[in-house]
Amino acid sequence: MAQHPLSRCGVCLLLVLLQAAVLPARLCEAPGQAAVLRALSSRLLALAADPEREPDPSVYLALRLAGEHDLRREQQYLERLQDAFQHRYGRSLQVAGDPRHGAADTEHSTSTDVEWLETGRLALYLLGLRATCSPLEHKLLRSLVTWLKYYLEEDWAGSRRHGHPITSYYQYSLGVLALCVHRKRVREEVIRRLLAAEQHSKFGYSAGSAIDTEAVVAMAFTCLVQERLVGSTLAAELRAAVHGARKRMVEAQGEDGFFGNVYSTPWAMQVFIATNSCEAQAPYGRAMAALLQHVDAFSTAATLAQALPVLHGRSYLHIASMRCEEELDTLTPISPEPLSELPGNKTVRLVVECPLPPCPERWLYDHPVLVPASATLLDVLRAATEQGPPDFTFDTRDTPQGPYLSGVLGLEAQQQKHTYWQLLTAPSTSLQMGIGDYRPCDGETLILRLSEW
Repeated sequence: MAQHPLSRCGVCLLLVLLQAAVLPARLCEAPGQAAVLRALSSRLLALAADPEREPDPSVYLALRLAGEHDLRREQQYLERLQDAFQHRYGRSLQVAGDPRHGAADTEHSTSTDVEWLETGRLALYLLGLRATCSPLEHKLLRSLVTWLKYYLEEDWAGSRRHGHPITSYYQYSLGVLALCVHRKRVREEVIRRLLAAEQHSKFGYSAGSAIDTEAVVAMAFTCLVQERLVGSTLAAELRAAVHGARKRMVEAQGEDGFFGNVYSTPWAMQVFIATNSCEAQAPYGRAMAALLQHVDAFSTAATLAQALPVLHGRSYLHIASMRCEEELDTLTPISPEPLSELPGNKTVRLVVECPLPPCPERWLYDHPVLVPASATLLDVLRAATEQGPPDFTFDTRDTPQGPYLSGVLGLEAQQQKHTYWQLLTAPSTSLQMGIGDYRPCDGETLILRLSEW
């Protein structure tokens, strides 16, 4: 993999290194980086405090898995999460009725099922509730578990039409992991669906292997075995699958130390932590070094939430055994310093490719775009609509990770067809940041390619 784009452009994140608190050592933790970890946790705490940001369960999980805390602010964030989820999941399925009603009127919906299913988000919320260490009211827990099991069954209904879950194997396996962490039994058929997909290599993207999906599946399998929620025969199959997944991750590790890319690497590292193999595996150490070298890539709340658990030597499986005793209530928020505006302008070449059958030709757009020197990719796209040929259009969708490129020139990424807009810098390096964060260099060529996953 090529050098990270941020390094090429010379844009670095300036961390405020505070005096390190004395924390208990963890074997899988980033060695000698206590001050850096504290600064990153403080930054996430500040981002979480922004009332304009939609609460994200993964952010709460990262705060709870850290070595230091601000317990008052964590409780406030939990209350925001509960408010967001209570309206939809505070009632039983029988009272709520079919959640699909009303979804068909969504403006850009191409599949009603995709609009109403949120298997992964509900799974993360359940994991977050377990991380509070407070016993949940039985009726609420039963309602949430029932909803998640319902989603798992409805999600799998997509396999009859598409050969894969309606959402994704990633979300589906998060659902299994969340049920396991709450020590709720999962039907063997549900587990074997994931096992068969793993055995038949169903997780790969057209551009490479889906490390993050395989990692979440491996953690779900590990949890089921550790919590003894499956019989001995199935447990042996799951252990073999986890061993195979970890081996493939090691084989796929790039020279830069990443498993896949900078954002999928934390998921792969969670597998090594969950299986107690981080200390004995040299690839884990190389990945940790690469993560620390490119820590500036994790600039949003959602991406910081991906990286912080492994930097603290924790995986989501730690949630199952959290005791929350004598927690260090010593963390304070640090707001990120705004990036300085660069003088002058830059020219970025923007190329749109569509190698898939629906497109009349492969190259749909190829023009230079003049933007301010500090412009992001999102700024480039906006400028392209105003400059040059008047036919350039694009659409975005708001996500916890920031704006997501959902359509270009009228061609929409469709989840049920497993298509997405891949972001690359020429000739073929995938960007490791979103359109709202990546800042191209002067003279750089950016490629938007409609791809399958």
